Amino acid sequence: MAQVEISKIKNGKSNTEGQDLDTVLAQWRKERPDVDPSAIAVCGSVWRGAERLRRGVLSNLEEHDLDFAGFDVIMTLRRQGRGQALSPSSLAKEMMLSTSAMTNRLDRLEQRGLIARTRDPNDRRALKIVLSDSGFELVDGIFASHVAAVEKMLAKISTTDRQKLCALLSNISALSD
Repeated sequence: MAQVEISKIKNGKSNTEGQDLDTVLAQWRKERPDVDPSAIAVCGSVWRGAERLRRGVLSNLEEHDLDFAGFDVIMTLRRQGRGQALSPSSLAKEMMLSTSAMTNRLDRLEQRGLIARTRDPNDRRALKIVLSDSGFELVDGIFASHVAAVEKMLAKISTTDRQKLCALLSNISALSD
């Protein structure tokens, strides 16, 4: 039976992280010795790691009254450069979202004055989304603290291991549905 080594989450464990994965695997191996449960340990480790990173990023965004949805939109727009605009569908595609998921996000950010919807000069029926000056300044201010927060969470992982982790996770991302 193939076995996967599980590294335990020891520091800062919260009650949302559930049972130790080694224990979960041992329980399943006892109850269902005919099925190798090692794949669920991989998923569990990815989900738990993602949740820890999500919480860390959110805590950095709280003072700016931003959630992941809004943060993702303004970061995507900021990467385009000052004054650069994207159509809502292009923005959704870059963020791997449906266009229907984009409307509410854009409404909230527009109400806060962080983005503007403008007419597409090449197609009067279409819109473009651009960061406002205050949105641009907010993203620039958040970006440094965002990178610092992520760096702090990943501090114990070497550059080489980070590259390996990215390569391994890209294998999951490359799977088609």
